[in-house]
Amino acid sequence: MKIETYCKESFVVIGKQGSTLDGDDFIQKLWEDANAHFDEIAVYAKKDENDCPVGIWGAMSDFSRSFQPWEDFRCGLYLAGVECEADAPAPAGWVRWQIPGYEYLRAECDGDNTFSEVLQYMKDNHIALVGAVHDYTCPKTGKNYMLFPIRLL
Repeated sequence: MKIETYCKESFVVIGKQGSTLDGDDFIQKLWEDANAHFDEIAVYAKKDENDCPVGIWGAMSDFSRSFQPWEDFRCGLYLAGVECEADAPAPAGWVRWQIPGYEYLRAECDGDNTFSEVLQYMKDNHIALVGAVHDYTCPKTGKNYMLFPIRLL
């Protein structure tokens, strides 16, 4: 598994929000809802020079919305959405999160154990997790990553 450091300044994600209190498969349902109505926020999506969205995010936070890790890594909030321009408003039925800037450990998801393997790597190397882990998909490559915040910018 390849782990690298990656810095990202504060950014905005607009998406469909749910929580672990919503029951099994809530994340899958959020993505289905977000994908089915993406046209409602497409105009706000941040895009690269080729008019391709720069990022699809499964952003996470504790229930206080302070972007701390999920309680016991099992209970918290999830936002299925797209990175948007900084001044983008959330249309009705959508939620806008301003995610703080962090230095991350970024790991490409190459199996079912990426989360636990990176946490073990962090433990072995005495690296503290300082925020909630986020899922990121690169629209250009289709590659999926997990981002583990290790320092607030």
